[in-house]
Amino acid sequence: MRASPTPVPAEKIGDDVIDVDPSEEVLDTTYTMTSYGADFLVDGLVARLRSSDIIIPRFNPETEGETGIPGFQRNFVWRKSQCDKFIESLLMGFPVPGIFLVQQPNNILLVLDGQQRLVTLEAFYSGQFKNTPFRLNYVSNFNGYAYHELPPEDRRRLDNSIVHATIIKQDDLSHHRQIYNLFERINTGGTPLQPQEIRIALYDGPLIKLVRSLNANEDWRNLFGTDESPRFKDHELILRFLAFYECEGSYRRPMKGFLNDFLAKFRNIDEVTQQTWRKKFILTCEAINQGVGKSAFRPVRTVNAAVADSVMVGIARRLDCGPITHLKGLKPLLDSLMHDATYKDAIDQRTASEDSVHTRMAQASAIFSEVK
Repeated sequence: MRASPTPVPAEKIGDDVIDVDPSEEVLDTTYTMTSYGADFLVDGLVARLRSSDIIIPRFNPETEGETGIPGFQRNFVWRKSQCDKFIESLLMGFPVPGIFLVQQPNNILLVLDGQQRLVTLEAFYSGQFKNTPFRLNYVSNFNGYAYHELPPEDRRRLDNSIVHATIIKQDDLSHHRQIYNLFERINTGGTPLQPQEIRIALYDGPLIKLVRSLNANEDWRNLFGTDESPRFKDHELILRFLAFYECEGSYRRPMKGFLNDFLAKFRNIDEVTQQTWRKKFILTCEAINQGVGKSAFRPVRTVNAAVADSVMVGIARRLDCGPITHLKGLKPLLDSLMHDATYKDAIDQRTASEDSVHTRMAQASAIFSEVK
């Protein structure tokens, strides 16, 4: 029987937020995956990218709907010389590394690994690299050529070059944990991706879009911080509030697995549910901001994620019973909560454990139920 990893205290993980370190959370890795190999012609890959039969996940939600390199400026890391070398390797008949794709239930292929190569190919075929003409600039016989300027025999050689793909079949959404885990392990680049970055890529849909719009709420921005998180920690805390408010009773660690399951389950929520959750989030943030202010989630100077999730859920549950008419009564109740030794343990130690989560939710809900 495998031993469970030793729980560690919450710590600052960037974005000025104290939370459990996602690298300390281990998802179940005993999986049975179905995969097969396929060889794609380069011109066929480019055609599939252009028709959206192959999709490269986007980590920046603001780039939705864009195509080509401009939409990947945050994540496209190859230098122009690397792009040139890759294209010329194909022109010279050299083998290139394979790519990983996920076959979704609708047969669209999602790119797990190979973004840099595929974006480079699409850019070369389009003739543009970051809004400038894409001509090869490498020491070879192809120096100075754009795609449409290649001699016919060389253009055919490139078009007919083979890129090998490993395709993982995702027969239904029950496989989302395997896909997330594989993405987390494969598509890390030089800087490991944070869980919410992967979720934005893998679970795009109405719920992700709802979280994105809620992140602009003025009361929320004052509570979390005026600057949006470059690693989407603010998005994750909104998702976390919704997940605990709706499904706290079913919580099982690891935290990131719980949030993945919630997002997979409610990924395509209907408009009525969206409006219900939107109203609950807005009223909760408004009450906290007016009653406590920007210190609400900051026991010291930094946002504590465990404080944020429990305070928000506690006040949201109070609002289920009716409006709060004495908002200034929230701060003394929060101060009392923050001096409770049991609550302090639940926000400082083993914050992702089931006991800590249920303890802090119960205590916050109980104390805020007293406000008039």
